[in-house]
Amino acid sequence: MLIDHEVRVDKWLWSVRIFKTRTMASEACKKGKILIDEQPVKASRLLKVNDIVQVKKPPVLYSYKVLGLLGKRLSAKAVLEFSENITPEEELDKLKVRETFFIARDRGTGRPTKKERRIIDKLREG
Repeated sequence: MLIDHEVRVDKWLWSVRIFKTRTMASEACKKGKILIDEQPVKASRLLKVNDIVQVKKPPVLYSYKVLGLLGKRLSAKAVLEFSENITPEEELDKLKVRETFFIARDRGTGRPTKKERRIIDKLREG
């Protein structure tokens, strides 16, 4: 296993499988969705062990602790040694809340009527 001494943040995000491609990781950096010390960082920023990397993937702000520097993509099991997901439980609860707004409809029933739509809107508002 090759362990690097310095790794760019975009390369690390890709290698620990937070992003599917390195290009996606670089784009997230350009858009300000990657934070270190609560400051947006460029893709070329070098990481250090014990840095806290925050990734904005709406509606959740994920937090990862850098346990090791990795420049090459490894298997999903091997990646666990290089990052630790320290996202607070409150952030993860936002995903559960979002799921509850979906109202199942039987297949083939078509769009909701105006009356059904009003009922759905009232349920969503609380």
